[in-house]
Amino acid sequence: MNRNYHDLGTSRKRKVISVYTRATGSNVQVFDNNFRTLGVDDKPDIEQSICMYCTCSDSCREMHIKEIQKAGRNGKAHAYQCDLGLIFWTSPIYSEGEFSGALRGSGYLVNDVDKSEFAKKCTGIISPDEFKRRVSALPACDTERVRSLAEMLLLCAESLSTGSENYHEMLRLRSEQEASLSVLIEKLRKKYPEGSMLPGYPLDKERQLIASLYRGNKRETEKILNEVLAVLVFSNSNNFRYIQMRVLEMAVLLARAGINSGSKIATEINVRYLKQIQEAKTIEELAGTLYSMVEDIIGQVTSFQGIPHALAMRKAEAYIRENFTRKISLREIAKFAGLSAPYFSTIFKEEMGENLSKYVNRLRVEKASKMLLETDSPLSEISSACCFEDQSWFTKIFKTFTGISPGKYRNQGGNIRFSA
Repeated sequence: MNRNYHDLGTSRKRKVISVYTRATGSNVQVFDNNFRTLGVDDKPDIEQSICMYCTCSDSCREMHIKEIQKAGRNGKAHAYQCDLGLIFWTSPIYSEGEFSGALRGSGYLVNDVDKSEFAKKCTGIISPDEFKRRVSALPACDTERVRSLAEMLLLCAESLSTGSENYHEMLRLRSEQEASLSVLIEKLRKKYPEGSMLPGYPLDKERQLIASLYRGNKRETEKILNEVLAVLVFSNSNNFRYIQMRVLEMAVLLARAGINSGSKIATEINVRYLKQIQEAKTIEELAGTLYSMVEDIIGQVTSFQGIPHALAMRKAEAYIRENFTRKISLREIAKFAGLSAPYFSTIFKEEMGENLSKYVNRLRVEKASKMLLETDSPLSEISSACCFEDQSWFTKIFKTFTGISPGKYRNQGGNIRFSA
């Protein structure tokens, strides 16, 4: 259940709004989560001095609610104007991640407003001349100043929000992602006009999505996720249940990938996301849940990757050098290093510049080359001592690194640079 804005400390609320109004000369109105106005001080607001005498007051009430809701969905400062030419800007407040009210600023006119029309908007409760005088007394304001006033009010709203750090930022990012998704869908509409064969589900993109998640690349993961969603939604625009099923499957893959890559997201949180997908009624809700899920997993993976790898890599390298002459598995080495196998595999390549298999084979070839020059052991014994499956496999791998066979290498006395 939403917490009402009344729950916020009144003294703090008064202080924040008082400082803002003094600094900007603006008028600020507070709304609760049911869009009712709340008194903060005794200063008459613009609605009491102007709006209640305007013929547009009833429709403006709906306008304000609509614009506040828009800001609440996006977590952004949002500026707009009424038919009279008054400028307003609003910023949402959240409590525990839920919309709990909003601040709305006012006190300015559009730059090029026609003041001769003001009297025609008067209800007659006060004289048209008095109404015109009140409206005309408001200063004009350019777009840049309105933007600055709106951003300042957003900072005030963020300071009054409680319980969910960076929630405004999260919603702003969500809004940008949804806008990006719409752009991608529109591109697909142009690429596949009506009557064309629609693209199938992008399994290759889904694989790229999981790989990107393993790497902890937030920007790339979100981009690929939107590409997958765009194709899914575009190709199945009239089949919500199918889209929902595919999104559910994708969520399961994301959860599994997150766990394998080191994420510590609790099982109950994953279950909560799956439940949200099952209960979703719109495409926006499905996409929003996936965005949140990726955000959580990426945050965990990035945090995990933020731990210095030096110690883990030193442990792994020492373990490999002690055991490369026998069969050792990725899982065995990763466990010794204290990391999950998929995550270890990824960071090993990043840190060492080559994958684990190539690294181990390089060590084995280096040992074999030394034995070839320093001993008279037959190739079969060297092959076995260096843990190659058989002599033919030994020759193949040795040539991959040196460009020549083990026998030729011995005959030439070595002097071959290893390949990169």
